[in-house]
Amino acid sequence: MVVGASFAGLACASALARTGMRVAVLEKKADPGEKLHTTGIIVKDAIDQVPLLDGLPPELVHRINGVRLYAPNLRYVDLAAPGYYFLATDTPNVMRWLAAQAERAGARIVYQKSFAQAERLQSGFDLGDVGTTRFLVGADGPGSRVAKALGLGQSAKFLFGLEHEYVGVDIAEPHKLHCFIDRRLAPGYIAWVVSGVGVVQVGLARRIRGDESMATSAMAAFLEKIAPLFDFRRMRPASVRAGMIPCGGVVRPVAAKRVLLVGDAAGMVSPVTAGGIHTALKHGLAAGHAIADYLDGKSEDPSGWFVRSYPRFRTKRVLRFLFDHFQSDLLFNLLLSTKPMRMAAGIVYFHHKGVFAPESRDAADRTNAEIAENKTPR
Repeated sequence: MVVGASFAGLACASALARTGMRVAVLEKKADPGEKLHTTGIIVKDAIDQVPLLDGLPPELVHRINGVRLYAPNLRYVDLAAPGYYFLATDTPNVMRWLAAQAERAGARIVYQKSFAQAERLQSGFDLGDVGTTRFLVGADGPGSRVAKALGLGQSAKFLFGLEHEYVGVDIAEPHKLHCFIDRRLAPGYIAWVVSGVGVVQVGLARRIRGDESMATSAMAAFLEKIAPLFDFRRMRPASVRAGMIPCGGVVRPVAAKRVLLVGDAAGMVSPVTAGGIHTALKHGLAAGHAIADYLDGKSEDPSGWFVRSYPRFRTKRVLRFLFDHFQSDLLFNLLLSTKPMRMAAGIVYFHHKGVFAPESRDAADRTNAEIAENKTPR
């Protein structure tokens, strides 16, 4: 039984079903594509490493070739890494496609059904009116009910993210991920503008401080700030996404006998970028194979050995600590175009040392007026 038709849950269910296991996915929503809390950007590493994405329909993605990183004063540099790219996605339809892939593999998805309880049996769990299962997978997000019911770890550190989607608008440099650093508006994280599939996504995330309504005020201030570049102030968003993003690393304990957490439920989200789709898909698939081997008698319970393969995020946890405690708008304004900043950005965005895009080595020296020229939506 997999709880949650998430990226991790559907990957795990697909892998299990392909081995011939009987798999059910409990999903409290009526549609896996509704009420999402993710920007939906997939990194190149996921495309390279996750075979489940091999058939991803091209109409559901938009390729992003690099990052334009803005200092608080709106000066910027363009960053890229050879051959590296991101995919902005039509996330609701990607989730529906993944659900269809899981069902095609043989998994059964039970919609509008929440996980309520789990009583241990010698060979698994009694889930009440849902039935019994030999192995339970919690893929039900950072507030995992499975974790609470089985006494597993839960995330304690969060960002709060808010994103608007605008339809019928184009932006300059649509093949770049536009990232903005501003300690006042997005403390502990960033704000962003990205051209998605049929929409422009504008968002920010910040450490939780006070009421979450502060994020709404910060968004209004952000839209005002970037108006010389991208003016959305008079536009009504077609949709608004909001939610908690775990940023404290993998929870402990993340597993127990015959139960395993994956994805956001496991805290498997980068402490720096808050990206979790790649790790959710990769480790969700691997968990499915490990569980199948165990239930077939080919290996020991993966709740012991398998979780050692979960990411530690050591470097990114250090960067998270530094960003939380020493973030300075003045320093970012001064250091944006320096080699140390480029190296840090390479680790964050490209998982290795990135480079300045050739066409923008002098971008950091441009004035705000020069930057603003011809940068408004068409």
